Amino acid sequence: MRVAMIGSGYVGLVSGACFADFGHVVTCVDNDPERIAGLLRSEIPIFEPGLADIVESNVKAGRLHFTTDIKAAVRGAQAVFIAVGTPPRDEDGRADLTYVYAAAREIADALDGFTVVVTKSTVPVGAGDEIEWILREARPDAQFAVASNPEFLREGAAIFDFKRPDRIVIGLDDAHGPAREVMEELYRPLDLNQQPIVFTSRRTSELIKYAANAYLATKITFINEMADLCEKLGADVQDVARGIGLDHRIGAKFLRAGPGYGGSCFPKDTMALIRMAQDAGAPTRIVESVAAANEARKRRMAEKVLDACDGSVNGKTIAVLGLAFKPNTDDMRDAASLTIIPILQSLGARVRAYDPESMAQARPLLTQTQFYDDPYACLSGADALVILTEWDAFRALDLERVKSLLAAPVVVDMRNIYRPSDMRRQGFRYVSVGRN
Repeated sequence: MRVAMIGSGYVGLVSGACFADFGHVVTCVDNDPERIAGLLRSEIPIFEPGLADIVESNVKAGRLHFTTDIKAAVRGAQAVFIAVGTPPRDEDGRADLTYVYAAAREIADALDGFTVVVTKSTVPVGAGDEIEWILREARPDAQFAVASNPEFLREGAAIFDFKRPDRIVIGLDDAHGPAREVMEELYRPLDLNQQPIVFTSRRTSELIKYAANAYLATKITFINEMADLCEKLGADVQDVARGIGLDHRIGAKFLRAGPGYGGSCFPKDTMALIRMAQDAGAPTRIVESVAAANEARKRRMAEKVLDACDGSVNGKTIAVLGLAFKPNTDDMRDAASLTIIPILQSLGARVRAYDPESMAQARPLLTQTQFYDDPYACLSGADALVILTEWDAFRALDLERVKSLLAAPVVVDMRNIYRPSDMRRQGFRYVSVGRN
C-alpha cells in the first residue's frame, strides 16, 4: 500500500519506518527542510534503539522516502496519517491542535481517489469530527474517510511496541465500509502474531488514548505515594510493588517508585484530559490529583538530596547521572532533572551532569550545569552522587572507584538500582526511594 505520514517527529518517523518494514511504500513529510535533509543523509533526529537500521534498510529498498512536499506525498496514497505535535497550550494546558488542523487543510488540497485520513497524533475527543469538517469544506468532491489510530509507543521500545503491540485501536464511524478494509490491510502483516485489533467509534478511540495514559500515570503516582509511606513506616516499596503486582488484576508494570513521571505523553496528556473533562462537565478528580502529586513529587526529590547532604547543598558539588526522563531515549521533555537540578542550584549547589544520550538536548535547558563526557569524571570530587535515570551503564558502576572519587561517600539513588545493604557495607551514605 502507499502511505503518507505527515510529521517526521518521534511518532511519525517510527510509524513510517515500521510500516515500510511491513512492505508498504511510505513517504514521511515534514515542513522542516533541515530535518528532511538530515533524514535523506540517514541522520536520525532522535535516539531510539534500532530505528536507524530500519530507516536505512527501507530507504535502500525503496520503500521509505522523505520530502517537504505534502501534496506529492498525499497524491495517490490510500492512507494518510497525521502525526504532528499536539503540545499543551501555555495558558491552560489544553492540547494545541494548530498543527493538526493545518495538516488537514494541506491534505485536502491533494486528495486523489478514496483516501483514509488517519489521526495518529494524540487529539482530544471530537478532533476527528473537526478534521472531517475541514476536509469536507475544502473538498466537497473528494472521497475520503477519517479514522483515529492512536499510538501506544514507549520511548526506548517503540519499534517493539509497533511490531508487537498489546492491541491496535482503530476508530471509524463507518464500521464496515472501505476505510476498514484499508486499515485492516495496513496492519495485515501483524495477523501472524494474532495481535488484537479493537474497532470502535472515532470518539471512543480518541478517548482510549487519554484514558490509557492517565491510568498508567496514576499507577506511577500511586506507587510513589506508597514509597513515601514505606519510608515513614519502615517498609520496602519494592516488595510492596511485587506483592501487589503479582495480583493479575493489578499487574507489575508501572509500579516502580522514582522521582515522578515525565516525557512527551503523560504530563501533557493528563493535563489535556483534565481540561477536556472540565469542559464536558465531568471532572476527573483522580487525574487532577495525580497531576498535582507528580509535580510535587519532583520537588520532594530535591529535598531528599538536601536531607542526604545534612540539610544544605550551599557551596557543595552535586554530580547527577542521568538527565533524560527515562533510559534508552534522549527525550528531555518534563524530565525530573529539569525540576530537581534548578532547585538544587537555587539552593547554592554546583551541579555536574552526565547522560549517555541526552546532553545535547539538556545543555540549552540547564544552562548553569557543567556537563561531562564520562560518568567517573563527572563525580570526581563531588560531595554527593545523584542517580536520576536508570541507564544500564549506571547499574554496575565500579563502587570502589566511585567511593574513592567522591569527596563524601553520599549516594542518592532515585531509581533504586542498588541494594541498600550492599551500599552501606561499601561505606556509602545511601539514600533510595521507599526503602530504609
